[in-house]
Amino acid sequence: MELMVLLNALVTRLLFVLHSLIGVWRVTAVKKEPKYWLLALLNLLLCLETGLTLKFKQGRGYKWFSPAIFLYLICIVPSLWLLEIHHGTQYCGNEPGAVQVNVSNQDFNQSRDSSHGSEGTDHHIIQTAKVFVNQLSTICETVWTLALHQTFLLLLVVGRWLLPIGVEITRDQLSQLLLMFVGTAADILEFASETLDIEDVRKNYALINAILAVWTWSMLQFPLDLAVQHIGCKPSASARRIPSLLLCRYSAELWNIGVSLFIQDGPFFIVRSILMGHFRIFNQMLVFFTAKNILVVTLQLYRLAVITLDFRATVLQKSRKGEVCCCPCEPYEARAHATGHQENEMKEFVASPPKEESQAPSEDH
Repeated sequence: MELMVLLNALVTRLLFVLHSLIGVWRVTAVKKEPKYWLLALLNLLLCLETGLTLKFKQGRGYKWFSPAIFLYLICIVPSLWLLEIHHGTQYCGNEPGAVQVNVSNQDFNQSRDSSHGSEGTDHHIIQTAKVFVNQLSTICETVWTLALHQTFLLLLVVGRWLLPIGVEITRDQLSQLLLMFVGTAADILEFASETLDIEDVRKNYALINAILAVWTWSMLQFPLDLAVQHIGCKPSASARRIPSLLLCRYSAELWNIGVSLFIQDGPFFIVRSILMGHFRIFNQMLVFFTAKNILVVTLQLYRLAVITLDFRATVLQKSRKGEVCCCPCEPYEARAHATGHQENEMKEFVASPPKEESQAPSEDH
């Protein structure tokens, strides 16, 4: 096993565990109940996955799926749920006046200890550290929750970058995937922060749970690598059917369209439409991002129509020439031994050509 592969695999998972433990600590501090430390036991799943990956995959990733990312979601998402649900009843103790008093006391201690030489300097450093810790502990809980959201999404991208890749994915594909994850993470963070910060939403626990459910659902795209990988085709008869051929040729594009319609922009648009239509909640940012979701969904449907028409035109062209449209990843021998039944299946998929054009194949023949 390579040293860098082992180091990246261990360091990345260690970051996941540390961040999830910070989330559990914040839940315990907010709820004032030690029983929430039991959430830390979820990290045992990540430790088990680390051992299995090191043993069977030599630290490298799997094809199409990242178990480490998925288990990290399981470890951190419950803590974020509890913090967001508790958001409405917590007390924000980070008042500006309290901060100014602490700073003034620090300045007083600094001026008083400056006359005691080196001992005063050491004492000043200790006092400064205490003030910093006290200020950190009195930060408003809403700031803590938002910071956990932000670091969570950043760590998803950075962690996917640091995790060793398998032989099935290239560096070029990984770079494309990371760029997509950056844009996706920004949209998800905006959705959670923008909707949950609305005062009328905070008064409705059903709405909070619905928004968090959609937010959790949108996270499921991060463990999957289908956005940049084609599934491939086998030179078998079942793999050359029309749906399989379409999926083989445009698997990455179809996955991106499906994610946008059913996992991200589609559900986000539904939630925002309910907020505006049923609950009569309006603000400038909510209207803007609703329009943005409508535009993205429309463009994705347009992209799906373009792909379908392009595939139909390809099948029609090859059926006129007496060829079978096989997957580009199939060997040439598999294309040459296509049966007449498969050719008829291709022709039934497309519309019948006009009478003038139907005579063209016989003349060419």
